[in-house]
Amino acid sequence: MTKNFESPNGTAKAQPEISLGEDLLRGADEIAKFMFGDVCHRRKIYYLTGEATKGLPHFKIGSLICARKSTILNWISEQESRS
Repeated sequence: MTKNFESPNGTAKAQPEISLGEDLLRGADEIAKFMFGDVCHRRKIYYLTGEATKGLPHFKIGSLICARKSTILNWISEQESRS
């Protein structure tokens, strides 16, 4: 199944729809691996999701920090466009 979305230049493109399981990152280790390529950066994830910054979009399941890959990629795009 595909989902249409609008690219930054205004043209519509088809993007394959992914399941929640494929989009979900569970825990600081998985988020760090996705964002920085290595789990040793998990402390940055704790900092970015902490009360002081409120930067990285995330949610918790119990005490487990979780995030969606698609949401993080959109957030990064927004940060880039602000620069």
